[in-house]
Amino acid sequence: MEKLEGAGQWPGHFDGGTNWVDHLRRDDISVGTYSVPAGGVDDQDPHTEDEIYVITAGRAVLTGPEGSIPAEPGSVLFVPANEEHRFEQITEDLVAIVVFGPAEYSRARKG
Repeated sequence: MEKLEGAGQWPGHFDGGTNWVDHLRRDDISVGTYSVPAGGVDDQDPHTEDEIYVITAGRAVLTGPEGSIPAEPGSVLFVPANEEHRFEQITEDLVAIVVFGPAEYSRARKG
């Protein structure tokens, strides 16, 4: 058993862009906190693993090939592996716990 300290919390001041903090990494799962400041740009590329975002703070819109979904505290959003997506219209500092299954980049290493 383990408590993931700092998961889902704003990281404090950071310079520009986005912020990623790893909290847990195992073969079959990884967990981290992804943060984008209000007005910021989400420049992530699609991942080779399925993702679940649990929004803990902020407001934005998650946009993908099939449309857009509002992202606000309490939202739980699923993005399948390899799907292009990004947060847009970030009107409040956005913080999300991100769960990858299997672990982030684990499929990318296999080829």
